[in-house]
Amino acid sequence: MEVAYIPTPLGTAKLEGDENGLQRIVVLNKMEVTSTLVPEVLEDASYQLQEYFEGARSCFTLTLNPVGTVFQKKVWEALQEIPYGTTVSYLELSKKLGNIKAIRAVAAANAKNPLWIVVPCHRIIGSNGDLTGYAGGLHRKQWLLEHESPAKQQRLF
Repeated sequence: MEVAYIPTPLGTAKLEGDENGLQRIVVLNKMEVTSTLVPEVLEDASYQLQEYFEGARSCFTLTLNPVGTVFQKKVWEALQEIPYGTTVSYLELSKKLGNIKAIRAVAAANAKNPLWIVVPCHRIIGSNGDLTGYAGGLHRKQWLLEHESPAKQQRLF
């Protein structure tokens, strides 16, 4: 398994993967020294994340190889279908997956998403529109949603 640490506006991201695909991306709460050389198998992921943060990319074209249960992978695949700049509720996602009663299981699978940003779990909100739970912290979730928003907030000063 190859590893790289890359800087992002939200902290250092740790990328893990091999020739079978990208297995994990997490944002770290502590600063790590970023990689001076990114392993070849992680170069494309690093480049695409950089483009995302620059506002030049709204979808990812990476080979993914996350580790999880069949159900978790089904949820993560459904997350990838949520368009850039939009949100859906846990309830809506449960309905889309064909089982409205699975809302807690969907939320649990969402929380275990190993591919930060690339599998956009930040686009899931509460039924009342509230930002609810996010493994990376609600401040990061809010930042990501604002970053993807088609109506950018203008600074007053």
